[in-house]
Amino acid sequence: MECAATRGVLSSVLGLLGDGATHVGVATDHVIESFRNDLYAGYKTSAGVPPELLGQFWLLEEALRALGVTVWAMTDVEADDALASGAAVAAADQRVDRVLICTPDKDLGQCVVESRVVQFDRRKRQVLDAAAVKAKFGVPPASIPDWLGLVGDSADGFPGLPGWGAKSAATVLSKWGTIEAIPPLAEAWGVDVRGASKLAATLRDQREEAALFKYLATLRIDPSLLADVEELRWEGPGDEFPALCRRIGADDLVARAGRLAGRRH
Repeated sequence: MECAATRGVLSSVLGLLGDGATHVGVATDHVIESFRNDLYAGYKTSAGVPPELLGQFWLLEEALRALGVTVWAMTDVEADDALASGAAVAAADQRVDRVLICTPDKDLGQCVVESRVVQFDRRKRQVLDAAAVKAKFGVPPASIPDWLGLVGDSADGFPGLPGWGAKSAATVLSKWGTIEAIPPLAEAWGVDVRGASKLAATLRDQREEAALFKYLATLRIDPSLLADVEELRWEGPGDEFPALCRRIGADDLVARAGRLAGRRH
């Protein structure tokens, strides 16, 4: 079977460990469909995902566990919800120096807390703290679900409201913070937005849709997902890791993992 993606993810996680990460959790969409699909028919599904990738989900989870990494395989909620939950638990632990959420996905911006919880785009080597989120989207982390509710998120399959773009949403939300707080009449907004009257009319007519899209974009925090941050400490690969690497044609990763584990002891 095709397993290049599994090899790639293992190599990426080993790269993260090689860069100095001490505690690592990886979230997967064990089932792509979630409770959000019951709320909105257009929400993303497994349709269109290449079968050679779908066929590796179970293998990837097995491989990561063999590597000794904590895996959150999500079914009712999504991988992004798991990342948000793990980040929240870790951030609340005073032993933790810094939490890095290793994804550039827009919706994870809502989890950023000053410079303590940040997003890290490993491909671009770019760190987004709270100030960087505000500079990129025009709103602070707490307003990201509202911003997505107005603008939409094509990756997740919901469109936002007609006419509302990134700039107009950022301008209005920078003043009012949440969709619920935006006055129904543009004259009361107190900010200069092109086509404000039309945007206000759209929001008045489609407040229920905006509220739904915001709800879809809001990540669920489940503290029970992680009892203690020490569960994420990487101590090295398990005994089954060499055999798994042979199965997927990645023998080179065995020595690489062994060298990294040696540095931890």
